Amino acid sequence: MIKDIKMDIKKIKSIGEYSELRGAETFHPLINILDYENLKFLEPASYNFGFYCVFLKETKCGDLRYGKETYDYQEESLVFVAPGQILTVEKYLPDVKPKGKVLIIHPDFLKGTALGNIIIDYSFFSYSSREALHLSKKERDMVLNIFKTIEEELQQNLDKHSKTLVISHLQLLLNYSIRFYDRQFITREHVNKGILEKFENQLNSYFSSDKPQNI
Repeated sequence: MIKDIKMDIKKIKSIGEYSELRGAETFHPLINILDYENLKFLEPASYNFGFYCVFLKETKCGDLRYGKETYDYQEESLVFVAPGQILTVEKYLPDVKPKGKVLIIHPDFLKGTALGNIIIDYSFFSYSSREALHLSKKERDMVLNIFKTIEEELQQNLDKHSKTLVISHLQLLLNYSIRFYDRQFITREHVNKGILEKFENQLNSYFSSDKPQNI
């Protein structure tokens, strides 16, 4: 069980500030994608980000808390954080090198767009979602392809179409994430149903035998 430790909350307001903290280049002042293999570690602390974060974690490299609750994530997971929420890095696992991507989006980038009006509807940005999205290999590859497309768009010369294309791919990523979350909960529902059915069958077998009279 992780001990509850008190930490000062470190506020990181801008995309550039976060990128600099992690030792990464800033491709756009309101949106960026960072590669874990090239990033500095965040020191164990509680962080209040002033922007949306989508962490693609291909390795479990440490313990996280989301608000006041332990956050459940494993390898090949997506972790979503909204502006103003508290994410606590508690410790790192020894000899584990982080692998994955970090997508960070300032709310100002979404202003005036259809996505900006509905992003609050994506419930996985809420504190109530304390479980990461666990990805299959196929799902991870789809997410990486979307990340790659956004990254390539940010690295080339920006034009009047750039923002529209990036927003479209952001919304595609979020919509796929909804589908993947639904798959995750449906799968768990089937597993739980199977356990209940086995338990019921065992009870029925027990009561239909002579065991209740003897045990």
